[in-house]
Amino acid sequence: MEFSEVVRRRRMTRSYRDDPVDPALIERALENATRAPNAGFSQGWAFVVLDTPAAVRGFWQVQTEAAAEGGTPDRWLAGMMTAPVVIVPCSRREAYLERYAAPDKARAGLQQRDANRWAMPYWDLDTAMASLLILQTVTDAGLGACFFGLVPGRVEALKQHLGLIDTADAEAPHPIGAITIGHPGDPAAGARGSAARRPRVPWRQVAHRGRWGAGWASHSADGEGD
Repeated sequence: MEFSEVVRRRRMTRSYRDDPVDPALIERALENATRAPNAGFSQGWAFVVLDTPAAVRGFWQVQTEAAAEGGTPDRWLAGMMTAPVVIVPCSRREAYLERYAAPDKARAGLQQRDANRWAMPYWDLDTAMASLLILQTVTDAGLGACFFGLVPGRVEALKQHLGLIDTADAEAPHPIGAITIGHPGDPAAGARGSAARRPRVPWRQVAHRGRWGAGWASHSADGEGD
């Protein structure tokens, strides 16, 4: 599949068939994920792969009250729980603080290993870019995937469940979300995404040449704006 086709076809899948996912695809997706750009080549990411029925069920039980108590899941949850694989991408802040304390990064002025001195948490940003490569790899293989946020108030419980526990010597990786993977099922069986209710904003309405508010005017062949 051409790259542009992968970009166009990628959608958040919210319902899956129970067909197994080829482990080779998961490994390829993880390999591609580690090709994502990352500040200072810190590579401060980690991926917890849940690919057995028991592991997947445990994830949902920790994340949702309905699954934990045997209640009736809503349409979104019912569709998402059918995915045979869940990947939990995690960021490792300490890897970035350590990398930028190295002598060759002195010009960045971040040797104090203080996360508050960073303009933004690049450990989360880079892990998110790695997650997108997982989504694109799955799309390229003809399967479906969905990245979604974790339930507020249940993140610590998930960290405990997955063994992501801080120690006196090291800070544990922090989950930034989760990715379901599987063969797409009947779309009607899952929740409708926001894209089904909201139009996609054309790129020309969000791109600005030179400065914010300038809008976008394409260059013609002679260099003039059109």
